Amino acid sequence: MNGYDPVLLSRILTGLTLTVHIIYATIGVGIPLMIAIAQWVGIRKRDMHYILLARRWTRGFVITVAVGVVTGTAIGLQLSLLWPNFMQLAGQVISLPLFMETFAFFFEAIFLGIYLYTWDRFENQKKHLLLLIPVAIGSSASAMFITMVNAFMNTPQGFELKNGELVNIDPIAAMFNPAMPTKVAHVLATAYMTSAFVLASIAAWHLWKGNRHVYHRKALHLTMKTALIFSVASALVGDLSGKFLAQYQPEKLAAAEWHFETGSHAPLILFGTLGEDGEVKYALEIPYALSILAHNHPAAVVTGLNDIPEDERPPLYIHYLFNVMVTIGVFLMVVAAAYWLGSIFRWKWTAKKWFFGLLVAGGPLAMVAIEAGWYLAEVGRQPWILRGYMKTAEGATSSAHVDTMLVLFCLLYMVLVIASATVLVRMFRRNPVERELAERANNGEVAP
Repeated sequence: MNGYDPVLLSRILTGLTLTVHIIYATIGVGIPLMIAIAQWVGIRKRDMHYILLARRWTRGFVITVAVGVVTGTAIGLQLSLLWPNFMQLAGQVISLPLFMETFAFFFEAIFLGIYLYTWDRFENQKKHLLLLIPVAIGSSASAMFITMVNAFMNTPQGFELKNGELVNIDPIAAMFNPAMPTKVAHVLATAYMTSAFVLASIAAWHLWKGNRHVYHRKALHLTMKTALIFSVASALVGDLSGKFLAQYQPEKLAAAEWHFETGSHAPLILFGTLGEDGEVKYALEIPYALSILAHNHPAAVVTGLNDIPEDERPPLYIHYLFNVMVTIGVFLMVVAAAYWLGSIFRWKWTAKKWFFGLLVAGGPLAMVAIEAGWYLAEVGRQPWILRGYMKTAEGATSSAHVDTMLVLFCLLYMVLVIASATVLVRMFRRNPVERELAERANNGEVAP
């Protein structure tokens, strides 16, 4: 067992699981809202194109939900297998939101099944649309409850620790901890934003290839409008998240911003590299911006990393994760705004192939930003698994078989990702929009 480190392997396996799961979970949270918007617009405008958008998005959504169930179950399993000491200490506190997350998923799944099999059963399609509301609520509630667990790990409360055991447990106080509002808001806003950009990139792909069918134009128009709204919302919540970190997790903010010395008029450090001597090079420095971000005042004092005990400092590479997340977020917001201004003022360059290429890149880039944001959140909490109470190394298993689990789960995720991507591509490639519209027209179907 020379060189075997169960803590490191447990962190790698958990990180891998979250990396895969967050893709399907993000889509699972955001797509129901997009389906509901498309179907509502279709009903209101009596436009079959939007109705078909809702139908086709629903088919793809079902595939991602199926894979998300598997990866989500893996996370629950790994909490017990890889982090038994953490679960033994905190499991009784977080059991309520974990149960509520499961309940929310079943609530979503039940109504999703009814929604799927009743597409043509209602003369009044507004009644059918009502079935989608519980799906959208259930998916968002599921994300909310599991994010409460993560927020609790960052700002634990609702208990007392006596002789190594938790007593006087208040699960409601634990759920509504200080990190909960900003974390839940950020997770939901970015999930809606990312889902909109993913769907927009699909529509833009067809337009980029030269297929200028009105269906794809309408899809792009709808999704980019939604993407702009939620990209702005994500930026606003991100600002609130910075203020939260300044108050409750100053070490994470300091590490993410490479802010070492406590002081006022703190600049915001973007990009750059960190030398071995601790000197920041090639960075873009915005004067006073960190003080404004943290406390809404250019002269505000921001805690530096040097005032944090050395064994409680997060890894400094989270600065790069922060840069990736923010840079992509700003880029996507600018692209979405450019598209909408171009639509209003009829700028011809927004219909050029190169601009469609930018929109195609929007979906993958949004997902990269989601991944970077989650890595920033999780790695930025280190070395704690339960901040202030238990360090990550103390919560991990000492099992001699984590390496075997890692290999097996790698194979599982490889199969799931390849299989789901293959199924989705073949599903839509074999049933193109033009054929489906023609078939529905031949059957005499019209929008409700």
